[in-house]
Amino acid sequence: MLKSMTGFGAAVAETEDYKISVELKAVNQRFLEINFHMGRPLNAWEDALRKGIKEVVARGKMDVFINYVDKRENQTEIRVDKGLVLAYQQALNNMSDMLHVARPDDVQVFAGFPDVLKVDTSANLEGMKPVLLQAIQESLQAFDKMRATEGENIRKDFLARIEKLEGMRQRIREIAPSIVSAYREHLRQTIAQALESQTFDETRLIQETAIYADRVDITEELVRLESHFGQFRQIVETAAEPVGRKLDFLIQEINRETNTIGSKANSTEAAQLVVDMKSEIEKLREQVQNIE
Repeated sequence: MLKSMTGFGAAVAETEDYKISVELKAVNQRFLEINFHMGRPLNAWEDALRKGIKEVVARGKMDVFINYVDKRENQTEIRVDKGLVLAYQQALNNMSDMLHVARPDDVQVFAGFPDVLKVDTSANLEGMKPVLLQAIQESLQAFDKMRATEGENIRKDFLARIEKLEGMRQRIREIAPSIVSAYREHLRQTIAQALESQTFDETRLIQETAIYADRVDITEELVRLESHFGQFRQIVETAAEPVGRKLDFLIQEINRETNTIGSKANSTEAAQLVVDMKSEIEKLREQVQNIE
C-alpha cells in the first residue's frame, strides 16, 4: 500500500489522574526528522516516543505536539537544609559570645533565614507514561489512516499516467517503421547523389551509413520503456513498504529512455509524442515526492 508523507493525526487519552492530547503533523522530506513540542517533564520519554513513531513512519518531517494535565492533588514537600541551619546556628552562637547576648532558642528564628526551608512542588509523573504511549499510538493510527487514504489517491493517479505513457510508447512503436523508411529513402538519395558526383566521397557515405544504423533504431529504448512501465506498475500495486525512492529511480530511467527516443526519431509526430511523454513523466516526478 502506498502511503503519503504528508498527514495529520490527533488523539486524547485520559485517566482519573492524567489527560494527554497529542497532535502529529508531517510534510515531505527526504529523510525522517521528528521534532517534539512538549513540556520538559516529558523529555525522559522522548526515546520511547521516537521509537514508536519510527515503527510507523519512515520518511518526512514530523512535528509532535503534546499537552498534558495532571489532575492529581499537588504533593508539596518542604525540605530543611540541615547544613545551612547548623551553619546559621554556629554563626549566631559566635555572635552571642562576642556580643554577650542571649542565644536564640526559637526554631522560628531559624526558619526565617533565607533558603533554610525549600518548597518542592515537583510531581512524580511516572504513572503518566502508559497514558502518554496510548495517546501517541492512537494519534499514529489516525495519522497513518490519513496517509493511506492519500496514498490510494496517488496510486490511482500513478496508474492513470502510466497508462497514458504506455499508449504513447505504443504509438511510437507503430510509427517506428515509417521513420526507418523515411530515413532509408534519405540515405538512398544521399548515396545516389554521391555515386553521380565526379568527386565521390567514400568517407561521407560511411558516415551516413553509420548514422543510419545508430540513429533510427529505437527498438531497445522502446523495450526498456515497456519494462520500466511494468516495474513501476508492479511496485505501485504491490507496495508493502516505503517505495518512494525506488519509484524516483525508475522515473529517472523512464525519462532517460524517452530523451534518447526523442534524439533518435527524426519525426514530427514522434517528437510531439516525446514532448507529451516528458510532460507526464514530470507529473510523475512531482507526485512521487509525496510518497514515503
